Amino acid sequence: MGLKLKNKVIIVTGGSKGIGAGIAKELASAGANVVVNYVSGETDANAVVNFIQSNGGVAVAIQGDVSKQKDVQQLFRQTMNEFGKIDGVVNNAGVYLFNTIENITEEEFHKQFDINVLGTILTVQESLKYFKDGGNIINIGSMGTRNVDAGTAVYTATKGAVDVLTSVFAKELGSRNIRVNSIIPGLTETEGAHKVGIFESGLSQKIIDNTSLGRLGQPADIGKVAVFLLSDDAYWITGEKISVSGGYLM
Repeated sequence: MGLKLKNKVIIVTGGSKGIGAGIAKELASAGANVVVNYVSGETDANAVVNFIQSNGGVAVAIQGDVSKQKDVQQLFRQTMNEFGKIDGVVNNAGVYLFNTIENITEEEFHKQFDINVLGTILTVQESLKYFKDGGNIINIGSMGTRNVDAGTAVYTATKGAVDVLTSVFAKELGSRNIRVNSIIPGLTETEGAHKVGIFESGLSQKIIDNTSLGRLGQPADIGKVAVFLLSDDAYWITGEKISVSGGYLM
């Protein structure tokens, strides 16, 4: 892959586990200086940083809740103090809580929208203060908006909102040389997916059976596409929602 991101400074929100950790590692392997943002998983974030550093990369872990404006502001200030600039942001931080319509609560509604949607807005808003000669934003969406499942109403609604934000921000920020794209992962093997029982339920095999390349996604699969979108190779791409699902047939 080479050093397509040499000396670029990229913040990865929710970078301590799963897809976020995979993205952080791939960005670092392409030469980026990576900020691994986390809320409570300090041990996991430090493990990602240690992995990157042991492989010759540069990374730091910075705590912060993206649903809180003060935390986002501090995340960006600390990044500037550490590296002196910011070139891109990957909005990966997210939560998913699945429930039937009868059981949806105000608390879970607000938690998902605050982190998945408001968090995206706050990080993009803050990045505008620091992008100097343009910038690059990647939002992480979900195949769930293209192939909806029962019991996922709130989560899917948040990711539908993220898709719309990508389109609007790309149009709004293009004149500032800021590119905004979404990556739409298929089912990816992460700690979170194991935690909610997807692999034990048999659903994962059904998805594999409907995936052209015949396997589940891995965090590195998503990370490699993030490297491309953040690199100069993708300078003419903005406002796109790119499916990274191994050819999942809905």
